[in-house]
Amino acid sequence: MKFNFGSFSQDPQTGEYSYTPPPKNPRRARKALSKGKSLLIALLVTLVFGFVYFYFSLPAINIHSSDLYVFIILLCAVFGACELLLTGAQASSVREWVGTARKRAAVPFYVVCLALAVAIVGTVIGWRVFRARDYASLLPIENGDFASEVAEISFDQIPMLDSASANVLATRRLGELADLVSQFEVNSESYQINYHDRPVRVTYLNYGDFFKWWNNQRDGIPAYIVIDMVTQEVTVERLEEGIRYSPSEYFFRDIDRYLRFKYPTKMFSDVNFEVNEEGEPYWVATVVTKRVGLFGGEDAIGAVLVNAVTGESEYLDIEDVPTWVDRVFTAELILEQYNYYGLYNGGFWNSLFGQSGCTETTAHYNYIAQDDDVWMYTGITSVTGDRGNIGFILVNQRTKEARYYPCAGADEASAMSSAEGAVQQYSYVATAPLLLNTGGQPTYFMALKDASQLVKMYAMVNVQQYDAVATGSTVEECVENYIDLLAGRGISADVPVSNTESVSGRVAELRSAVIDGNTLFYISLENSDGWYTISAADCPEAAVLSPGDRVTVTFTPAEGALTPLSTLEID
Repeated sequence: MKFNFGSFSQDPQTGEYSYTPPPKNPRRARKALSKGKSLLIALLVTLVFGFVYFYFSLPAINIHSSDLYVFIILLCAVFGACELLLTGAQASSVREWVGTARKRAAVPFYVVCLALAVAIVGTVIGWRVFRARDYASLLPIENGDFASEVAEISFDQIPMLDSASANVLATRRLGELADLVSQFEVNSESYQINYHDRPVRVTYLNYGDFFKWWNNQRDGIPAYIVIDMVTQEVTVERLEEGIRYSPSEYFFRDIDRYLRFKYPTKMFSDVNFEVNEEGEPYWVATVVTKRVGLFGGEDAIGAVLVNAVTGESEYLDIEDVPTWVDRVFTAELILEQYNYYGLYNGGFWNSLFGQSGCTETTAHYNYIAQDDDVWMYTGITSVTGDRGNIGFILVNQRTKEARYYPCAGADEASAMSSAEGAVQQYSYVATAPLLLNTGGQPTYFMALKDASQLVKMYAMVNVQQYDAVATGSTVEECVENYIDLLAGRGISADVPVSNTESVSGRVAELRSAVIDGNTLFYISLENSDGWYTISAADCPEAAVLSPGDRVTVTFTPAEGALTPLSTLEID
C-alpha cells in the first residue's frame, strides 16, 4: 500500500519552499437503501416499540378505550420518524428529502388524522348537553320500604371493622409468623365479602421486594388472610399450592399483564381479591364498556374470574356471575352513576339553572351484607350542599339492583361528629357509618378508633334525630343504651336479641395479660372447655376473682379457643 504525504518544492527564482498536499480521495457514493428495505426497517422498529409500549402500558384494543387512540398515534409517529430518518440519510438535498418524506409519511399521517377524527366525533356525540337522559338512565332505581326490605341484623352479626383497622390486625397477625413476615407484607387494601354466611374482609400478601420475589416466586405466595369483621379474629389461610398470579408478581404473572395479554380487547376497571366458599382464592376483574358515545357512560357488563393459583380464567356476563362473587360493580362506579342520575334526571339545562330535584351522593359510604350479597350504602343529599340527607340508596354490587329509601335526617359526617363528640375526652375517631334497621328505625352504627386504628368503643346514632347518640364499650352495651335512649324519647324499637348463652360455674384457672394498654383476664371454668376473656375496663370485678369463685357469664358463641364475654357476675 502506498501512502502519499504530499511533496515540497523550491521556487528557482526566490529559493522559497512550498508544500503541496496529497490529492483527496474521491468521495465514495453512499449506497441508497431500497424502498422495500427502508420500509422493512421502519416496520421492525415500530413493532418493537409497539410491543414494549403495550407490555408496560397495557392499553385495551377497544374502540371505546382512549388509550387505543394514543397507542395508534404513537405507533404512527414512530413509523413516520423512522421513514423520515431513513429518507434523510439517502437524500442528496433538502428539496429531495422533503419530496420523498411527503410520500412516505402520507399513510401514517392519514391514519393519525382518522384516529383523531373518530375520537373527536365519538367525544362530541357523548357530550352531556346532548345525552343527559342517557347518562341519567345508567342506574335504574326503584323506591323501597326500609322497614320491610332491609333485614334487621342480629347484633352478633354486625361488621365492626373498616379497611384500615382490618389492615392493622392483619399486619399484627402476620408479624407473629416468622416464616412469612420476613418475606411478605400485607396488602394495604382488604375486600369485604360474605364467607360462610359471615361478613369478613379478605386480603392477600405481597412479596417484600424484588429479591424476596426471586427467592419465593417458584412456590408462589403461600397464604392469604381472612379477618372476621364481627369477632375481629384474624385467620391465616395456608394453601397447598401458592398464589402465582398477583399484583406483586413480575413479567407475565403480574395479574394486570396476565389479563391484558389474555383478553386484549376487554376494558377492566378494577381487579379485586375474593375467595369462593371452598376457600379458593380468585381475582375478579370487572369488565366495562362505554354506553354513551365512544367514551362516556362507563358501565360494567361482566367479569373475568381468574384462579389466583392456577391462572385458569373465564369471562362471564353479569347475569352469569356466581353468587359467591360479591363485588363486580365497584363503589366508585355506583357513585358516579347515581350522581349522573341525580344531576341529569331533569335534563341537562335543569342541572345548570334551577337545579330542581337535583341530588348527589354524600362523601361517605359503607357496605351491608344481605341475602348472601354485599350491598353498598350511601346517603343522598341535595346538590346545594346542606348538612342533611333526604334519603339513601342500597345497590347490590353483584347485580346492580338499586333501591332508594326516602328518609330525611343527618348525613354521615354529622353522625360521625355526634359520635365523636360523645367521647371527645378520648379523641376517638369514628369509622364511616354502617346503616342498620333497628326495630324499623334507620340507625347509624360506627366503631370508634384510637390513633392506632384499634376499635375501642361503639356508637349508634338515630338517622332522623342525630342528637340521639348512644355509646358503649361493647356492642351489647351500646345497643342497650341506644334502646333506653329511644324509649326515653318515646320511640319504640324492637331489636332482635343476640344469640347469647349463659353459663354458671366455678373458676378453675385465672390468667391476665396487658394488650395495647388494656388488662385482659382469661377465665377457665370447671367442667367447661375453652377460655373466656373480658377486659378490666368492661368488668372491674374480674380483678378480684380467684380460683374457686362461682360466677355467671354470658357470651355469644364463637369459633376458636377464646370466647369474649358480654357480662360477668360473681355469685
